Amino acid sequence: MTAAVRVGEVRRWVRRAQSSHRERGETLGNVYFAVLFVAIVGGILHRQLAVVVWPGTPQASLLAGAALAVALTGGTYLALRRLGPLGLSRPAASWLLTAPVSRRRLLLPSLWFAAAGAAAAGALGGLAVLGHATARPVPAPAMLLPAAGALAGVTLLLLALAAQADRWWSARSDDLASLLLAAGVGGLVADSAGLAPGTHPGWPATTVMAGATAALALVVTALLLIAVRGLARTPNDRILEASRTAGTLWDSAYGMEPSFVTEMVERRYWAHRKLRSARLPGRVPVLVAQDLLVLRRRPRRLLWLAGATTLPALLGSAPTWLLALATLVGGLPAGGVTAATIRTDAGNPWMLRMLGLSSRAVVLQRLWVPGILAAAWYAAAFTLLHVLDHLPPGPWWALGLALGPVGAVAAVRKGRTGFVDNSLMPLDTPMGSVATGPLIAALAGLDVLLLGIPTIVHLAQHQPLTWTGVAVQAAVGMFGARAYVSGTTAKDRVELAGT
Repeated sequence: MTAAVRVGEVRRWVRRAQSSHRERGETLGNVYFAVLFVAIVGGILHRQLAVVVWPGTPQASLLAGAALAVALTGGTYLALRRLGPLGLSRPAASWLLTAPVSRRRLLLPSLWFAAAGAAAAGALGGLAVLGHATARPVPAPAMLLPAAGALAGVTLLLLALAAQADRWWSARSDDLASLLLAAGVGGLVADSAGLAPGTHPGWPATTVMAGATAALALVVTALLLIAVRGLARTPNDRILEASRTAGTLWDSAYGMEPSFVTEMVERRYWAHRKLRSARLPGRVPVLVAQDLLVLRRRPRRLLWLAGATTLPALLGSAPTWLLALATLVGGLPAGGVTAATIRTDAGNPWMLRMLGLSSRAVVLQRLWVPGILAAAWYAAAFTLLHVLDHLPPGPWWALGLALGPVGAVAAVRKGRTGFVDNSLMPLDTPMGSVATGPLIAALAGLDVLLLGIPTIVHLAQHQPLTWTGVAVQAAVGMFGARAYVSGTTAKDRVELAGT
């Protein structure tokens, strides 16, 4: 029988074996780059980020505070579930997970790291609730809210850890978290529309808040000890899946290649689905029928898109140009529901050759479903903004329909981008060189949204919308879509990538 080996000895041996090909300066350089990046971004955006957490003029309403807390709870749990939450590094997952070592000691550092991250996220969420829902000056009992948020974050981590072991309630917990997120966003929209029940009724006494926080800390400590005791029962496949997720996110950030994350999400979604063969509708073009089939197999994403139409209403009190930009960008995910098919066509056009379709015919057919989805999303978003009196009078629903071609072209262009071209020459700036390949890939799709300039002008002027303005936007959108199809495709070419 193979004797058990202590994890610390194995880790020390791995570090000694790696020292022959890894210099100490490489690790220090990575740490220096990370610290410098955080310092530069924080120095540039610290005021904007501070306003998000701690606004100067808080709403100080009970509905805003409760809705924000509920939305943060649901969103944090969903994020933890997507990340694992328990995982290992790639070397540890490859060599130590199946080795004769103590699984508890192997997984314990990852648990402490995840707990620290969840506590930090919870404390930041508690600070955001405190900043948005508490009048100034902040009362003394409310100062314990960040500590309670940190404890709540650890509690959500422990729940996600239990769900990672494939419990019978794991899928139900994800559905409940989605409902909490949707309810929280709905509450924030209602508060922005002036439907708040009034100001905050007040906080309990400091002793009551301190006692409740201490009791919550005891409960979290007990749950944490139970989780540590059963840590070894976490399935290997779930740990490996979380490790692959963390590795893909790191590769995407380090290599500035967002397509890695997109492919990972698509593969994970379809890997957990049992599909049956289905006949494509014969009354529509074949690629349109394929997009409709993909759309029918992803009903939950349609529900998320329907809920996302309320997000622009949260910016009703923001500057009109910001509201216009946010609404235009929001149509890009709506048109990208079926973007996986155009990415497949661009990466491996074998099916297009078998069907005898040119690149122009392919793009024209792929524009149908994204155009309908984008038009419906824009129309619903503008209609809601109009109902909430964030927009002046006018046929805003028609303007949303006119923006459909813009969202469709933006989604198709984003899907055809492919991998980042790192062979392009960098740009020299006073702050250093800037890689043009990742910059172009990041702006792909967003640049097409410039066709929505007439909409931005209408919103910035805050004047009543006329049918002439709708006609201008429709003409610009159709002209831009036609120019894109004519300039990036041909009747004698099949390849789609890179345009």
